[in-house]
Amino acid sequence: MKSQSAWSRREFLTAVTGTSAAMMLNPLAGWAINEVDPRVAAIVAATMGIDTHNHIDVPLTQAEVPGPTIDLAGEMKRSGLSAICMTFAVDYQKLQKTGDAYDRFLNGLTSMDKQLAQNNMKRSLNLADLRTAHKNHQPTVIQSVEGAHFLEGHLERLAEAYNRGLRHLGLLHDNDASVPLGDVFTNPPNFGGLTAFGADVIKECNRLGILVDLSHASADTVAAALKVATRPVLVSHTGLDSRLGQNPFMANMMRPRLISKEHAQVVADTGGVIGVWTHLADSPLEYAQNIRALVDVIGIDHVCIGTDTKLTPSGPRPGGDPGKRHDDPPGDNHKDGPGSGKNQGRVGERTNEAWKDQKVGFYYAVVDAMLKTGFTGEEIGKVGGGNFCRVFDAATKGHH
Repeated sequence: MKSQSAWSRREFLTAVTGTSAAMMLNPLAGWAINEVDPRVAAIVAATMGIDTHNHIDVPLTQAEVPGPTIDLAGEMKRSGLSAICMTFAVDYQKLQKTGDAYDRFLNGLTSMDKQLAQNNMKRSLNLADLRTAHKNHQPTVIQSVEGAHFLEGHLERLAEAYNRGLRHLGLLHDNDASVPLGDVFTNPPNFGGLTAFGADVIKECNRLGILVDLSHASADTVAAALKVATRPVLVSHTGLDSRLGQNPFMANMMRPRLISKEHAQVVADTGGVIGVWTHLADSPLEYAQNIRALVDVIGIDHVCIGTDTKLTPSGPRPGGDPGKRHDDPPGDNHKDGPGSGKNQGRVGERTNEAWKDQKVGFYYAVVDAMLKTGFTGEEIGKVGGGNFCRVFDAATKGHH
């Protein structure tokens, strides 16, 4: 087989994707073929790039549904990603009374329904849907929610959410739910790990066909959850606590959200997958090195991408500063408003502007950096989306 360096641009693209497909590698063909290394473009085209944790801000109050139209399809095509786990959370501002979390959840889903329709996009409900969308060069999403606050003790609401397209549930988020599910790793431990209701939620997700995400869970919560789960789990966005980056302020703020090698290994030992976020990486190369560090601990089959960024601009959230998040620096007021198309807050908030002076879409930048870090095309395919697809298929297989 010819080495990649010996191939011409056209030979390499044709070998991976076919002659006609080579000209369709990216909708931004005006720059993609000229500015992206052909090896990178070919890997992006041939693999299924999936961001397993991407926030799409939409209104959660009924009066504001669905909010200004967002260019989700355009941003996805620019990124090179085939799919994102499109998520939102209902606990950014305090939940004042019973029913608030459920109302916000339903309004968020309705907003996303309408935004997807306006972008001519659909949710992927299983691996077959993901593969079909990728084959047709059609961006797609997997519906996620970060935190099961909306359940409020009502297990039957999971089936309702499933029927609305939810296929990825983050069990916990920053704040405890009104009926707690387990200990959050940034809060003082109160529940001895997983609660009885949390265990019931995991079992019901396994029964229905919803992938369980144990991000934000303490080590004790994770250990207990893995004893209950009958399907592999995901930890969609974190990093190793040995990879603190170059910014002391960010390192101090994000340290409680990182996991130990032991924590990571427990997840991998049960077939799970862990997503590496872009926080604490000031360049694509540093991000690829963070991926490599986790791969060195738990193996190439258990690592994925989970940026914890936003493809689209920050939007309104109920009762507070638009777009304010746990990882925003103090005083960051997002002066470029929703729909501006500009990076919201610090560099790193938006997926396609994850790093300073980034000139190509997110997945293109990551693939390029992973090649420079010594990953093979096959390994990039696993981290880029293949590993996530395995656990997503395990969770949803046999369900409609």
